[in-house]
This record gives sequence, C-alpha cells and structure tokens, in this order.
Amino acid sequence: MALTTPRTMPGTLELLPREQIAFQSMLDTIRRGFEVYGFLPIETPAIEFADILLTKSGGETERQVYFVQSTGALEQEGRPEHALRFDLTVPLARYVAEHERELAFPFRRYQMQRVYRGERAQRGRFREFYQCDIDVIGKDSLSVRYDAEIPAVIHAVFRALDIGAFTIQLNNRKLMRGFFEGLGIGDGEQQMLVLREVDKLDKRGAEYVRGVLTGEMFALSTEAADRIMRFVEVRSTSLADAHAKLDALGSGTETFEQGRAELREVLDTVAAFGVPEAAFALNLSIARGLDYYTGTVYETTLNEHLDIGSICSGGRYDNLAANYTKSTLPGVGISIGLTRLFWQLREAGLLKAADSSVQVLVTQMDAAQLPECLAIARELRDAGIATEVALEGGKLGKQLKYADRAGIRFAVVVGDDELARAAVAVKDLRRGDQFEVPRAELVKALRVELAQEEVLTPMR
Repeated sequence: MALTTPRTMPGTLELLPREQIAFQSMLDTIRRGFEVYGFLPIETPAIEFADILLTKSGGETERQVYFVQSTGALEQEGRPEHALRFDLTVPLARYVAEHERELAFPFRRYQMQRVYRGERAQRGRFREFYQCDIDVIGKDSLSVRYDAEIPAVIHAVFRALDIGAFTIQLNNRKLMRGFFEGLGIGDGEQQMLVLREVDKLDKRGAEYVRGVLTGEMFALSTEAADRIMRFVEVRSTSLADAHAKLDALGSGTETFEQGRAELREVLDTVAAFGVPEAAFALNLSIARGLDYYTGTVYETTLNEHLDIGSICSGGRYDNLAANYTKSTLPGVGISIGLTRLFWQLREAGLLKAADSSVQVLVTQMDAAQLPECLAIARELRDAGIATEVALEGGKLGKQLKYADRAGIRFAVVVGDDELARAAVAVKDLRRGDQFEVPRAELVKALRVELAQEEVLTPMR
C-alpha cells in the first residue's frame, strides 16, 4: 500500500515542542495581563450559524469564510447553514445580545481562541490563527475613560512579553471625519473610502495615497489632497507635544471638535494610568480599515521593527450588536493576532529558544533502582517540580544526551555509590557542572537552583 505523504495545510502554524512552549508562554503572559486588569474569560464555539456571522452579505469577509457542512447535508442545495468564525468580534456581538440579561455592564471580557479565514496562501498569512481580544461593552453609554484603559492594558502586556520597545499610536475617527467634512467630503461612504486609503499610508507611502486621492476614484483637488496629507503626517513626541499639535489643527466642525476633545481626554487619562509618555503617541494617519470603528483607534508597533507592522490594534465602536438586538451596546477593544506576531518575531530572530517545561530528568542506572527513582520523582512532583523518569534506563551518557536535546536542565543521578551515602548527584546540563546533595535535601537544593534561574531569566 502506498504511503500518504505527511503534510500540513498551507496557512497553518505547527510547532515543535520547544517552540510550542514559547508560544504557550506568550499566551499565558497575555492572559495574566488581561486578568490583572479585571477582564473575564469567555469562549465561543468555533462554528456559528452562517446567518449570524454574515449579517452583512457580500464583500471580502464572505469570500474568506470557511463554510461547514455535515456529511449528511452535503447534497442539500444552497449555502451551508454553518461557518467557522473568522474573528472574535462578531461572536462577541452575538454572545452579548444573547446573554444580555445575564451580564453585568460594563461587561469586560477577554477571549483567546483560534479563528479561520480563507486567506490566499502566502508567506506570513494564516488560515488558522490565534486572536487574543479584550473588549469593554457598555449598556446605552460607555465613558471615553475606558478608551484610555485599553492602552494601559496593551502596555502591561507587551512590557511583560519583553519583545522590545514599542509605541501605542492613537487617533480618533471623529476627528478625521470632521476634518473631511471641513474639506467638503461630507458623504459618509466616501469618507470611509478615504479613511481606508489613508490607512495605507505606512504601507504604500505618501505619494501613492496622494495619487489615489487626486485620481479618478476621488478626484480631489491638489489643495484638498495636500491638506489631507499634512493632517495625516501629524505625530507627537510627548504628551505636551500631542496637545500642542491638536491645538494647532485650528477650529473645525462639531464632529471634529468632539473627536479632538475625546482624544485630549484619552491622552491625559492614558498618562494617569501610568503609561510612560515614550510608550504612546498621537498619530493622525491611524484610521483602521474596518467600518465599525467610530471613535478612538489604536495601533501598536515595535520601535526597532516597524517592518513587522501593527502588533495590536482596535478601537471604539458605537453599537456592537445592532444586528442582533435593539439595545444600544457601545464598546471599545483591541486584538492581538498572536500566531502572526509569533511567526514575525521568530522570523526577525527576536524569540529565544524555550527550555523544556520538564525541569528534571531522574536517570536510571540499574533496573533494581527503579523504585528509588520513582520515589524521587514523586517527591519532586509533589514539590511542584516537573519531572520525567528515564523508565528504560540504559547508558548514562545516552540519558544525559536525551535530556540535553529535550531542553531539560537538571539530571538526577542515583548510582550504587550515591545510594550507599544516602545522596544523589545533580548534573546541571546548561552550566555543565555537577554537585552532590543529601537525598533528603534534594527538593530544597533544586528549588534554590530554579529560583536563581527565575531571577536571572524572568519568565515571559
């Protein structure tokens, strides 16, 4: 019988164990960051009703969605009834609308699950990937102060991930829309199209964006295009500089002034949350391409690796669940595309190889010593030290080579000589040294070694 070639589908990320440990460590760090700010966990099914996910038919979303059909329903005509979620925001909207009477508002949730999109196969684009989201949902209204809390969470999470200096960039869609109104671009649909082009500034460059604005699609005057380009090139270097540059924009429409007032309050409150001024900035080119953002918007970039692009983005929306309930549910949130971020960091050489989650290998020199080896392992595990036993034994050199290759730092050796002295030998495979301790003090000695390692190399 011919063998089937083992292979993974393009657009998926499958990791070796030590890479998976590093990925899991990032998940755990993000989860702790979300929880310490008072966000509650939820999970939603990977499969949703298609009419729930695709409340707005057509467009890019529907072209990327994976439809799901049971074997028994394959012969049915028409669009399948079920589909895989393509993000976590639409399921959140359904969740809040469905459980509205059971939730306490403002509802603060975090969600860390896989999502699925039919992306065209290409390097760095994924069809299955983890999103790590937080959102605060209000009932009828939600203070703009929550817009300022989100950057505080972002700062805490990425500082804990320890992946280098980063900047949280902020803008406000009302400010942008009001500015367009002042230029005579009053049509809402045209404003959204202009916003999408402006959002390409960092990727495509100023000349490209200016060319599109003055081209056939928009036919803006050169003066109008130049004013837009000057507007979106505004950046701040400090909190005082951000206020000065907002002041320098001059007066504008009611929408413009509302957006400016919200930005001022958000910037001041971000600082009050304790986020260093060097970690956040005003950036009037940040638009976010999605239509549902209505106020504050965010993008986060690594200062030394701008080519990676945004590593965390999101913003404010007026009514999360308008398609599912008559209640007004405004909210604000962000999303970290962790699979893509992990891949980018690995490609850029910014991730260190993770050690094994197994801390100790108890070697076995002789089958007669197996009960003693198992007793040692049991004591270590009871003390919270992750331990593996070399159940097959064999040559010590082979066992140590296995431990080193697997990333296990410590090997406990119990030979006849050690047993006679009621002692054990501990090999530190990372440092290449060895020490002997009384059998009764093994747990204490390993705890000291592991504690020193945590001080020298904090867990990410």
